Amino acid sequence: MDYVSALLPPVVMAALFTGVIVTIVKTQGGANKAKEDAAVDAAVAHAESARRAQGDAGA
Repeated sequence: MDYVSALLPPVVMAALFTGVIVTIVKTQGGANKAKEDAAVDAAVAHAESARRAQGDAGA
């Protein structure tokens, strides 16, 4: 029975890890993908404009 107690934790961890990976893959994309992409693009554009404004003021 020592082999059962030795193998059980790695098997449980592997199953949970697989579940996490499957959940991450399934939640990528979907209906909110366009909204998420637009939010990231807006944040990047804002940061870029702030950096340019700061560079213009310093020059």
